[in-house]
Amino acid sequence: MPSARRASGLNSLSSLVYSTDSGRVCPGCGQAVADCRCAAIAAAAARPPGDGVVRVSRETKGRGGKAVTLVRGVPLDDAGLAVLAKELKAACGSGGTVKDGVIEVQGDHVATLLQKLSGRGWTVKRAGG
Repeated sequence: MPSARRASGLNSLSSLVYSTDSGRVCPGCGQAVADCRCAAIAAAAARPPGDGVVRVSRETKGRGGKAVTLVRGVPLDDAGLAVLAKELKAACGSGGTVKDGVIEVQGDHVATLLQKLSGRGWTVKRAGG
């Protein structure tokens, strides 16, 4: 009898991670990893809808004193943000990245980015000091 309890306890704690039919399986939804929608749903839920204003700010905290220009509130999906970030980085002649829906451009380029983004028809504001 104790072995039956142990076996049932293991079954309730275990989850399927691989199937010979579909390969790797998502632990969240139980679908094949290629068909999993958990990440897309989490990404869509993680970024709340903005107020329609694109905010451009300069930040140095936690970056060793180096300035980084941040662009928040852009009404684009992740692929659109990546394309826009590439265009803005080229306009500024510097590097950068996209993290959690925020475009980061290395250096102090607030004036340049305000001009570029307002030319796209969005309401753009300078945020911070």
